[in-house]
Amino acid sequence: MGRGTVAEISLGAIRDNVKAIRDALPDGVRLMAVVKANGYGHGAAESARMAVDGGAERLAVAYLEEALDLRAEGIELPILILTPIHPADVLQALRHELMITVAGADWFDAMRKELGGKLPGKLKVHIKADTGLGRLGLRSLEEWEALVPWLKADDIEVDGFYTHFATAGKADTSFLERQYVRFQEMLGWCAASGIQPRHCHCAGSAAALRFPGLSMDMVRIGAAMYGFSPAKPSLEIALKPAMALKSSLIAVRKLVAGESLGYDNSYTASGEEWIGTVPIGYADGWHQGLRHAEVLVEGQRAPIVGKICMDQLMVKLPRACPAGTPVVLIGNQGGNCIAAAELAMHLSSVPQEVSSSLSPRVERVYIS
Repeated sequence: MGRGTVAEISLGAIRDNVKAIRDALPDGVRLMAVVKANGYGHGAAESARMAVDGGAERLAVAYLEEALDLRAEGIELPILILTPIHPADVLQALRHELMITVAGADWFDAMRKELGGKLPGKLKVHIKADTGLGRLGLRSLEEWEALVPWLKADDIEVDGFYTHFATAGKADTSFLERQYVRFQEMLGWCAASGIQPRHCHCAGSAAALRFPGLSMDMVRIGAAMYGFSPAKPSLEIALKPAMALKSSLIAVRKLVAGESLGYDNSYTASGEEWIGTVPIGYADGWHQGLRHAEVLVEGQRAPIVGKICMDQLMVKLPRACPAGTPVVLIGNQGGNCIAAAELAMHLSSVPQEVSSSLSPRVERVYIS
């Protein structure tokens, strides 16, 4: 039976979100579904299959091992690895027909030295350009010019050229606009060098939904396919949350005024209070930063009290409730709702951190 703490994943919601975005994109724009980090906590293979059903043409992951796991699950769609792989792993990428990200000439130099010769097939690469996020990618014309000779080898195919926006969710679009202008300038380097990438992409979920004009010929949809929407999207799409997190009370006790609970006596009752214990804690990804969040019990909001423990947390109940009473941490109950976006505010973060932080200890239950 387990402890009864489960993340319910609606496969239909993922599929429908992808389809709704796919249908709303400008003509000729492809959709790359991002299923990294175990599908943002929703399950990578399951999310990939629903993305295919929803009309995605390509997939993206962060690391080589994530792509290999998808191939082992029978996923055949083209997959882009967003983080440069180790040069020694290039043969695995070729063998499994994976596209890789390259950010500089040094990678090619190391790869050629590692292999000592020509590749046994054509390697598809996407060039990552750093236009302002400051994470990965080439930045200067000199770096580009050093890269060009490697890209012109007959065993290399430049399948894509891309960047990522740093402020696509912010109301102030000035930095995003500067990044886009910089990206267009870098695309000019490609043309001047005689290199024509098959695809150019710069828009993730927030940019694609807020600024369809930045779609170019492909968009990378991650957060939105799981129902996480940016503020004030231009594309009028009703995204469906794909995850609900549910548990139940495993213990209930009454405190009187002045009694404390939790590590470091972190909560003291102000009067007679009913306290319930829920079997989920920071080892499950329910961070200490959520100690002032709420859960739903009998359709009412119940605040978390005291420090969150490794395996459990405590909540102040609206009334005496028996052990076994259902608890909703993300989702709907009795006409009330707690969304991942609300929880993210407690962490000064984004909803996808909440979902992707849930550890494998939390059972995923898939609902079709």
